[in-house]
Parts: sequence; C-alpha cells; structure tokens
Amino acid sequence: MNLHDDILIIRRRFGVNHQQKRIKRTNPLLFGLEIGFFAGLFWGGIQWVFYIFHFTVIPTGFIAEPFFKHSFIYSAPGQWLGWAFFIGFSILATLLYIFTLRKLRGPIPGLLYGIVWWFLIFIWPGPIFGMVKPITEVTWDTIYAEFCLFLLWGLFIGYSIAVEYTNERKREPEMV
Repeated sequence: MNLHDDILIIRRRFGVNHQQKRIKRTNPLLFGLEIGFFAGLFWGGIQWVFYIFHFTVIPTGFIAEPFFKHSFIYSAPGQWLGWAFFIGFSILATLLYIFTLRKLRGPIPGLLYGIVWWFLIFIWPGPIFGMVKPITEVTWDTIYAEFCLFLLWGLFIGYSIAVEYTNERKREPEMV
C-alpha cells in the first residue's frame, strides 16, 4: 500500500470527497413540456368547468375552432379534442416563455404573459381567425371568466418557470 491508497481509504471512511460536484441543470425542453402539459391539463379543465356552469360561452375547443366544424366543437368529443388542443397550446406557450422570458423573477411577468395571450385570443387575431366571437358579442361573464383564467394560466406558467430558473438555493452546495 502506498500513501495515495491510504488517503483514499481515509476519504471514504470519513465521507470526504474533494472532487468537484456536478451541478444538475434543468433541461429547458423537457421542463417546458412538463409545465405546459400540466398547465393545459389543469387550466383547460377549469375552462371546461367554466363552460359547463355557463360562466363562459366559449367552449373548451375554441383553439381547435379553425380546424373543425363549429357543430363538432360543441359536441362531447369536440370538447375532449379541444382540451387536448388546449394542452398542446399550453405546451407551445410554455416553451415560448422558457426560451424568451425564463430569467425574469416573480409573478408579474407570468401575469403579463397571460394577459398578452388573452389579448391575442380574444381581442385581435382570435376573432379574425374564427376562434372566438368578437369581444362585443360575448357576455361580461365570459370576458371576466376568460380574463381571469388566462391571468392565472399565465401566472402558473411564468411563476413555475421563474422558481425553477431563478432559485439559487438549489445550486448551493449541500451542508451535511
């Protein structure tokens, strides 16, 4: 036995490891898929509940409206398909947020992100592409419900990402 072997034995016995620890980094693509899936699953489900209880006149399948017949979107299979479209939309929106805004801290960027998407869907291009009725043709309940839904949807996406990418505590060495 030589001195090097003795040092290794002592290090193993006392748990001393002087090798540099690798920092585990989050894969943005996989993380975006996960957050987007759950954002779409949860908030799409809430949107469906809003529709069922007549808080909104916009069906869950509004995102699929340009691709399918209007009567299909209002059927049960159309609602399920619309929920799947909302999940896909949420995944794409989450990936967009990760690759553009992930370094921003706090809840405000996520709230603003939700407001921007609400504006895009319900004010400007959404009615043009036939996804939703113009804002002047829907009820105030629909406007409030959808605005709040997209506000919270954006908060969910933005804050989940902000916590993951700006949390420095998890990058500190663990104290034993």
